[in-house]
Amino acid sequence: MIMIGVDTGGTFTDFIWHDGRSWREYKLLSTPANPAEAVLAGLRHIAGDEAIDLVHGSTVATNAILEKKGALTALVTNRGFEDVIEIGRQQRPQLYSLSCHRNPPLVPAGYRYGISGR
Repeated sequence: MIMIGVDTGGTFTDFIWHDGRSWREYKLLSTPANPAEAVLAGLRHIAGDEAIDLVHGSTVATNAILEKKGALTALVTNRGFEDVIEIGRQQRPQLYSLSCHRNPPLVPAGYRYGISGR
């Protein structure tokens, strides 16, 4: 059995694997429209039809958030907590500045829904 680790990123999909004798590496361009394509292509290249033990990590979701390229998203949370995502935390470089810059929230106010909790 081949042990394979794969990391899917925005630019490259990286593989490392052990075939029972040595560790090897493989890298190919990611496929942002469908990240699974690059993963499957790499697995075919490395293992063919052999059995594998796979570990997968990805920065695709993190990159989508940082680059604000994700899908329009709604937030369902406990009633009364709808605006926490906009209020944020009191951890900023100039805590008492009256002119701090805020990034827009990931979920616009019209897409936040509060429901009764327990």
